[in-house]
Amino acid sequence: MGWTERQHAMLQAMSLRVWSPVAAPEATAPADPVRLPEPDVDTMPSAPPARRHSPPLRAASDAAVPPPSATPAPLPDAVTDLDWPALREAVAACQACSLCETRRQTVFGVGAERAHWMVVGEAPGEQEDRRGEPFVGPAGQLLDRMLAALGLSRDADGTDPAQQVYIANTLKCRPPGNRNPAPEELARCEPFLMRQIALVQPRIILAMGRFAVQALLRTDAPIGRLRGQVHTYQGVPLVVTYHPAYLLRNLPDKAKAWADLCLAADVLAGSAAEAPARAG
Repeated sequence: MGWTERQHAMLQAMSLRVWSPVAAPEATAPADPVRLPEPDVDTMPSAPPARRHSPPLRAASDAAVPPPSATPAPLPDAVTDLDWPALREAVAACQACSLCETRRQTVFGVGAERAHWMVVGEAPGEQEDRRGEPFVGPAGQLLDRMLAALGLSRDADGTDPAQQVYIANTLKCRPPGNRNPAPEELARCEPFLMRQIALVQPRIILAMGRFAVQALLRTDAPIGRLRGQVHTYQGVPLVVTYHPAYLLRNLPDKAKAWADLCLAADVLAGSAAEAPARAG
């Protein structure tokens, strides 16, 4: 497939290498971390319980979250200035790593562009690769039920941003065979995700799965140690939880994931309650 001069210029301005099968091999990336064993479940509750039980709200201390192993690179100017249509075009045109050779299409994101909630997942799977939308397989169905239990939807046509969710992945292309994302692949896609977050301006971020957590919090700590706390990403409250694909094979942790969603809802409700007080 050929690429226009504009697309080449855009990718070069973003410091992204255009993938070529004959390019000299780069230094071998560190071995990919092994995924946590991933989880056959019944459904999440179709409506919120009469009384939600969530962990006490507390900010994460410096001791609870290891210091970042690396600092996110500043967004290239070419990405910083992109609006939604231009960003979508840049993602669709990206040939920055070898995943462009095997993908059917890129998986950009879905939902209301100014939603109060933003869900960040890991990498597209086979069904996402076919449809070009994140979380559309069994894991996506579970996620939709989880969100619906809090009155939330990925539907972009709603009128209340507080009930809308924007969903994106750390990786915009499917790794072959659904393997773990490689560090270089995550690094190449990071500017796109950072710009999506900047455009949405969410009031709460839900990081789902190990690689989403690593990308946003710059930590190798297990999810079990990061749950139940309120982290931040560039000033935005962030709550860590398990990926729905994991929950599909690990039924007992569904209750923990529900508690994580309730914590995120409490954080958002608390922020909304504080806003009028600050204004007064």
